[in-house]
Amino acid sequence: MFKRILIANRGEIALRIIRACRELGIETVAVYSEADKENGYLELADRTFCIGPAKAKESYLKIDRIISAAELGDVDAIHPGYGFLAENSHFADVCRSCGYEFIGPTSEAMELLGDKNSARSIAKKGGVPTVPGSDGLIDSPKQALSIANEIGYPVLVKASAGGGGRGMRIALNAEQLKTAMEQASQEAQISFGNGDIYLEKLIENPRHVEAQIVADSFGNVCHLWERDCSIQRRHQKLIEESPAPCLSSQTRKSLCEAAVRLVKESGYTNAGTVEFVVDKNENYYFIEMNARIQVEHPVTEFVTGIDLIKTQIRIAAGEKLPFSQKEIVHRGCAIECRINAEDSAHHFRPSPGKISLLIPPGGFGVRFDSHVYTNFVVSPNYDSMIGKLIVCQRDRQEAIASMVRCLKEFRIEGIKTAIPVQLKILEHPDFIQGNIDTGFIEKNFSL
Repeated sequence: MFKRILIANRGEIALRIIRACRELGIETVAVYSEADKENGYLELADRTFCIGPAKAKESYLKIDRIISAAELGDVDAIHPGYGFLAENSHFADVCRSCGYEFIGPTSEAMELLGDKNSARSIAKKGGVPTVPGSDGLIDSPKQALSIANEIGYPVLVKASAGGGGRGMRIALNAEQLKTAMEQASQEAQISFGNGDIYLEKLIENPRHVEAQIVADSFGNVCHLWERDCSIQRRHQKLIEESPAPCLSSQTRKSLCEAAVRLVKESGYTNAGTVEFVVDKNENYYFIEMNARIQVEHPVTEFVTGIDLIKTQIRIAAGEKLPFSQKEIVHRGCAIECRINAEDSAHHFRPSPGKISLLIPPGGFGVRFDSHVYTNFVVSPNYDSMIGKLIVCQRDRQEAIASMVRCLKEFRIEGIKTAIPVQLKILEHPDFIQGNIDTGFIEKNFSL
């Protein structure tokens, strides 16, 4: 097992990793920007190093400074968390070439699955259903028109290296297709430095269901069941839950087994998430894989009783998975609400500033993962998520009631949050019945 780990991240996930390491008897090195120097979780780390100014590109995205901190901190491994450099294959390579184990997949697997076009090819080899569309990249409007006519409109133009909804455009007909291609390619080039695009049939009113997997270096791969992440606004998740509502046991099992096949086909190791869209007839299609720990991982931890961060560390240290697929039992229902510093009454604009009062809820089956506290100053330099509220109860009805109670009990003053709209969602009749899809918010609320 590792003696000391550097955490190449900040905020909630940095604190989460510190706590897991302390329980494993592992020392931690935390890095921070000048904007984060007062963050309380830094006191829990064994050593800390400032790696630059507030802007992420001058601190948390500076590979050379992180490696320098690793050298000064005399660490064995580096955990990237999520976001920032977590899915940067070059960073993974640099870590390992400098003698530090990267707590994540190999750079080769990351590159294969990080490119949506090659990921689709791997999925097809593994017999995993993919959305009808182009077999590879699109290089001309003529080729796109031919494929669109074959699979039928509407179609979705997607960037091969895209993510977070960027590099995606919908075309309802042939007239819109050329413009959609140009816009998607341009946006992808600006955002990811790669303008490659491909074409998919647009699955209307889809649900977003993802399977959590873990894989060791001995060929053992397990799924930890699925999460439904359909409650989104502009491709940004607000509420996640497990199990996915209104999904038959047969489809759940089939989808999760498909995720395992994909992982085995790619040679992937460590924790990851295989994402699918599910149509109204419960047909599911692979869309992409996230080669890192997910924000919503506590939902899975609650319903399986498995600590995913500790599992990541153990796998990276060369250990075998401590459980088999048959031993992973799904119990109850867990729901997570992302507590974002955003003003939901004004188009979710960021709401940085000083938290004058914070009293999180508690009770049976309640967990609040956060690094903030009363008098904490939320920086405008980073993502607006300041915490995650998770509940787990015997069934979905009780979980919804628990989350509603917790959100109403939650006291946070000085900044705005997404709690008001999350309460409206949880109390909406269609949500209660499980009648949800990725367009739920747009169809039911004017935000």
